Amino acid sequence: MNNKIPNYGYEQRKKRQIRDIRDMVLSSVEIYKDKPAFWVKQKDKEGYQPISYNRLKEDMNALGTALIDLGLKGKRIAVIGENRYEWAVSYLAVVAGTGIVVPIDKELPPNEITGLVKRAEVEAIIFSGNNYTAINAVYENYGKNIIYINMDGLKTENGIIAYNDLILKGKDLVNKGDTRFINAEINPEEMSILLFTSATTDRSKAVMLSHKNICTNLMAMATMIYIDPSDIFFSVLPLHHTYECTCGFLCPLYLGASIAYCEGLRHIQKNLQESKATVMLGVPLIFEAMYKRIWEQAKKNGLDKKLKMGIKISNFLKKFNIDITRKLFAPIHDNFGGNIRLFISGAAAINPAISKGFRDLGISFYQGYGLTECSPIVTVNSDIAFKDDAAGLPVPGVEIRIDQPGENGIGEIVVKGDNVMLGYYGDPNATAEVLKDGWFYTGDLGYIDEDGFLHITRRKKYVIVTKNGKNIYPEEIESLLNESAYIKESMVYGKEDPKEGDVIVSAAIVPDFDKIRDEYGGRMLTQDEIRELIHNEIKLVNKKLVNYKHIKNFIIRENEFAKTTTRKIKRYLEKMD
Repeated sequence: MNNKIPNYGYEQRKKRQIRDIRDMVLSSVEIYKDKPAFWVKQKDKEGYQPISYNRLKEDMNALGTALIDLGLKGKRIAVIGENRYEWAVSYLAVVAGTGIVVPIDKELPPNEITGLVKRAEVEAIIFSGNNYTAINAVYENYGKNIIYINMDGLKTENGIIAYNDLILKGKDLVNKGDTRFINAEINPEEMSILLFTSATTDRSKAVMLSHKNICTNLMAMATMIYIDPSDIFFSVLPLHHTYECTCGFLCPLYLGASIAYCEGLRHIQKNLQESKATVMLGVPLIFEAMYKRIWEQAKKNGLDKKLKMGIKISNFLKKFNIDITRKLFAPIHDNFGGNIRLFISGAAAINPAISKGFRDLGISFYQGYGLTECSPIVTVNSDIAFKDDAAGLPVPGVEIRIDQPGENGIGEIVVKGDNVMLGYYGDPNATAEVLKDGWFYTGDLGYIDEDGFLHITRRKKYVIVTKNGKNIYPEEIESLLNESAYIKESMVYGKEDPKEGDVIVSAAIVPDFDKIRDEYGGRMLTQDEIRELIHNEIKLVNKKLVNYKHIKNFIIRENEFAKTTTRKIKRYLEKMD
């Protein structure tokens, strides 16, 4: 069935039309001029320093012109590095008039980076100095004819071009009348972005996206959640990932907001305070850790009962349109810099109690659903209409339906819209498997409720199917396990059991050893004691589940699971007992 979405009033927020990413940047520059587009850390200065929209345009035009002068017009150019201003300029300089941009995960081992560079047929790499080892491996094993550009190079030497030298060269060319980049023709429907999916499967796919894909998604999502030009986005997730790239980089630039880059996960609290950020995109693991820390700190200081009472009082007053949350919970807000007003979660489903919990404390919290193949946003909750247990409503211009729903309404989620990819590069068979009659088959399972909200029950390939045909969704059980203070993370899977003559639900558990040590007065429990403790937690979870979903087998592991850079467990790498 096609979704029938009530009119929630999103059309009132319709934003300006943009044809392509360069059009988006230039129109924002025209509107916002000297307003800060970025806040960056500089070695010789204290705190975050502003970089204006005008400066962004100047640097984009300069680098793009210099790249074309290097003979890279129409070529594939990889960008590899940590979140930083130079990464943003490089991305824009490639995609907005030079060629095809190929963002690559800097955390991948050198051999995998080499493989992706080869698969994408890259002819130049713009890289951070921190990735020099990986780049050297690319050079030695494949890319002796590739042009290398170092974001941190002090000068061009040893065949590696310094980023700053290109900026200076490009500015000189532009001043002399070179308009090859500035006036470059852009076809919004051709491939301009080549993105590799997060490797939660055994081989990432190369997704071909166009300017049209990205720009229709930008215009659509901008109607769903209010963003003000005064907002400062705090960028935590890796920019090579389409969620952060579209929503945390291009979206704020489209809407006239600013971007401040995090220096690393351990610096989140400090950087939030320094940047005075108002909006942060994240993944469930980040927000769940932050929320858990709030309550652990409250309990440690003997303030947890007071905090619970404050929430009750605050929620009662909200019924009369009286909101005292920011004042009542000022110490918590101060820990986040005192300005955070909005958290947005993506990449996986979050426990509804977390989103409601943050909202109870005075921070708006919404989650959405998307895929790299959809540029990425498909659905999102918003400040107009939301449900904490749902992935949201389809963004304008996107259709969703459930393919072959079962008795409970659950089936595969399929998507149609201008945001859907062109296909998988070099893989027509894989493309044909997921693109059928204009619909993209996501591989995710879910249902649409009576209000048009999408609910995700998770990946089709990870469903545990019992011999009598019962479907069990691992993520549902993992969410319950991870609520335990003693469990750091978990992975649920099916295991053939000869005695049962069926598939049984099993779990691999990573205990929170630090928490356990604190709870037991600094004493580290024995392996048997830890197993008994976790077994008791599993019993509590089983009480919340129907019998066929009960966890009947579990293992304890000391090391965390291997994850993608958006903190998804790489299930295919985990060999269970």
